Amino acid sequence: MKLFLRIIFKISLILTILDGCATTEEIKVTDPITLSNQGIAFIEEGQYDRAITYFNKAIDLNPRYAVAYNNRGIVCTEKGQYQEAISDFNKAIEIEPRYDMAYANRGFVFIITSQYDKAIADSTMAIKLNPRLYQPYIVRGVAYSVQEQYDMACSDWERACILGICKFFEESKSNCICP
Repeated sequence: MKLFLRIIFKISLILTILDGCATTEEIKVTDPITLSNQGIAFIEEGQYDRAITYFNKAIDLNPRYAVAYNNRGIVCTEKGQYQEAISDFNKAIEIEPRYDMAYANRGFVFIITSQYDKAIADSTMAIKLNPRLYQPYIVRGVAYSVQEQYDMACSDWERACILGICKFFEESKSNCICP
């Protein structure tokens, strides 16, 4: 199950990188968006500490830039610093209460830290804010599965499959968890 979660996290990271049009060029600017995009490029290269430096610079320039907190939370998650990640996702949500990916990312950390009810709540909020995101359906499905609520898990994984990510649904069908 952890391997599946890591795959989903990596897919989310790639989509974030593509969405931000990040580049690996060194950029010396004072624009928080550009700094955050550069940090994303460093995540892709596995340079987590350098990425955090760029997110910190973006936050220093604009302490209300929720994306930088979310991105730093992603790095903290990747480094296994789950409390720091949750704090960053909390801050992103405090700044931008309708930030769907911050809820989805925090829900993912709640799965890793075995806080399944919180993972379900965050995933449900992310889905409410943006029903086209596949990540929260997968995370919520995992939480339901751990709680042995297989019908609900299968429903969420089927929805993720409709949105384009079928791995969980197909594997749960092959393992006779889902019809």
